[in-house]
Amino acid sequence: MKFTREDYNQRIIDKAGRIPGNEPVFLLRAQDVYAPSTLRYYAKLLEEDGNNEMAEELRNHARQMVVWQKSVRVHLPDK
Repeated sequence: MKFTREDYNQRIIDKAGRIPGNEPVFLLRAQDVYAPSTLRYYAKLLEEDGNNEMAEELRNHARQMVVWQKSVRVHLPDK
């Protein structure tokens, strides 16, 4: 896995080895104010493509993020 942030490359691992080392990946954290809306948008795209099950999973995850955000200080993404 290759993250946009170099420090994530050292901390986040794929124990199952399903993601090739050179594949770019992107991580959204719930503390990111934009994360829930990003997931909802991606869910909309999935639904338009007929993947309703995964779309609903993402919407549920977005709802969990919003609940979590109410208990902490959210902010713009880290640099």
